[in-house]
Amino acid sequence: MSYYIESFTFADVENYKSKIFVALPALDEFENLQEFLTCYKAQTWPNKKLVVCVNQPDDWWENADKRRVCDNNQMSLEYLKSQVDIDIEVIDRSSKGLGWTGKKYGVGWARKVAMDRVSQMANDDDILISLDADTTFNPTYFASVFQNLKSNPKAVALSVPYYHQLTSEVDKDRAILHYEIYMRYYAINLWRIKNPYAFTAVGSAIALPVKAYRAIGGITPHKSGEDFYFVQKLRKYGEVLTFNPEKVYPEARYSDRVGFGTGPAMIKGSKGNWESYPVYPFRLFDEIKATTDLFPDLYDRELPTPMDEFNLEKFGEPNIWPALRENFKRRDQFVKACFHKIDALRILQYLKWRNQQSKQVDEDNLHEFMERYYPQKWRSLNIDPTYFSLETSKITLLDKVRNLLLEIEQNYQIEHAG
Repeated sequence: MSYYIESFTFADVENYKSKIFVALPALDEFENLQEFLTCYKAQTWPNKKLVVCVNQPDDWWENADKRRVCDNNQMSLEYLKSQVDIDIEVIDRSSKGLGWTGKKYGVGWARKVAMDRVSQMANDDDILISLDADTTFNPTYFASVFQNLKSNPKAVALSVPYYHQLTSEVDKDRAILHYEIYMRYYAINLWRIKNPYAFTAVGSAIALPVKAYRAIGGITPHKSGEDFYFVQKLRKYGEVLTFNPEKVYPEARYSDRVGFGTGPAMIKGSKGNWESYPVYPFRLFDEIKATTDLFPDLYDRELPTPMDEFNLEKFGEPNIWPALRENFKRRDQFVKACFHKIDALRILQYLKWRNQQSKQVDEDNLHEFMERYYPQKWRSLNIDPTYFSLETSKITLLDKVRNLLLEIEQNYQIEHAG
């Protein structure tokens, strides 16, 4: 596959027929919007529209602790509406009487409102890009997404490579590097075992044809993790690309506006709590592979799998295969159904469940994995495993570890892209 974005000159008039729509949720983002719009306006792709949902719960107006956020959102609304030099639609779910009420609130709903609005006005072959206001991107980012999806017409989405910006604040940088090491290690192991859910879902790093959005019934709103469930839903529908020549660059920042994800992980991590984001022993991923490798044989007969005990706890029975066998009469359909059953969520749950039985240390797990699969690359960093620590090692060393994992992950992505 060839990616040659720098020479993309838009000489082909057909390119203009595809419009790129950007869906942007915004809460307490006034300070980030100017840089975001600078990136947006610098895009070489000419035919684009920005849809922003500025949002908050309506009762925050009566909460003194939240009044600052309310005022920030009002400044965002005023600033966005002043942008007369771009095609922009601003959805106000922030002003008094217009905010969220009841249980329907949060970034998941804001992203859905913006995406659904795009779906209402766009053509099937237009492209929907999900971004966040704290994210920067290069001028050819939109063009790279278009060219990628155009070159892969069967793909239903693109999970865009990401790279968190460092801040020169030691605590923040340590937290985001720890979190990114966790995420890349996780993804690499899914690639290693050839699992179809080898992707990293980041809300600011998703792109897809509008027709795919419509085909799956849109995004399902969650208060947290809506990006994870969205990409999983897309992966069950079809192929999700994971390589792109351009990355997005989310900001590393503390945030408690969602229950889990980058911001909450950084907050917990800054307090020394990384229990929810462990570096799992790589052998746990091997147990998943041992199970998925049995899917074709399970079509013919009952076999024990490493996940039987987990299935009993999660589904109420250890043997979940007869029901699938009854509903899917061909082997290929059965195997596909098995992967839909043991999906990205179940994999994560299994790893957490099994890891409770493990007393191993994150640094030891990382070292053992790298020595097993990438010894030369690992040793090139001159890491002394006796003293290496995600909590105390120098930021420069942690950044080197992050970048090495990025290189390994990107090699998998490029190989998969073909």
